[in-house]
Amino acid sequence: MDTKTQLRYQGYLSTPSLWTNGPVSPFKQIELASNTDAIDDTTVFKNQRLGKLVEEFVFYQLKNQKEVSWICDNLQIQKGKQTVGEIDALYYYEGIPIHLEVAYKFYLLDTLENHDEPLAYWIGPNRKDSLFYKLGKLHNKQFPLLHNELTKIHLKNHNLDPKSIKQQLCFKAQLFLPYQDSKRDVSPLNSGCMAGFYISYTKLELFRSLEFFIPTKLDWLVVPNHNVEWITYASALAIIEKDLKNKRSPLVWIKYKDDRLQKCFIVFW
Repeated sequence: MDTKTQLRYQGYLSTPSLWTNGPVSPFKQIELASNTDAIDDTTVFKNQRLGKLVEEFVFYQLKNQKEVSWICDNLQIQKGKQTVGEIDALYYYEGIPIHLEVAYKFYLLDTLENHDEPLAYWIGPNRKDSLFYKLGKLHNKQFPLLHNELTKIHLKNHNLDPKSIKQQLCFKAQLFLPYQDSKRDVSPLNSGCMAGFYISYTKLELFRSLEFFIPTKLDWLVVPNHNVEWITYASALAIIEKDLKNKRSPLVWIKYKDDRLQKCFIVFW
């Protein structure tokens, strides 16, 4: 396995569940080890989309547990030529059938707008989604899909009764608070998901003397390390400005004078 994939996998492993069982969702989070044996050199992860790559990582980890017997993954439910939805994974855990949905997100605490729902304050870096919206989609669309009439034929093919299937989540995330505002209480979410901060482009001048690295989207998973090609503020600014013009908030790593490293979103808003 190449070094890049290994680093992405390690970053995925080190990301905890966004919450432990509690008020956030009625669906239980599965427990996965945060460290595991090295990946088999023959394993190939194909996906070039971050969310799908994480699914592959989750499935790989599960399939290597002796308690797990795999049934299928990415099960497309269709009505004619229209895709109604997709079931992420079906498997047996110690003989009990499980329907698993997987999510991996990057959320920033919104300070611009007021929201009725506390979990709606956690938004995507481009302000296009929120934790509240994602949970609604899971609870009202993705999990109910198991009990859809169109799904029954697929379950029957695997000798599964939807009433006997437990529904669980693997929802991991990296959380980012506003710059110099790291003391906020993020409960009921897991404070262990705190991964860095975000700062408005208008304040980026504060980091003029620092060095930058701008990872690709798949490398957003990676824990910052020194073994990259660091660039100057001026070089980083040229790249950052292109993203901002397209209403995209890039993730960067910054290196302080004392060699500390930190993840940071530069937001256009």
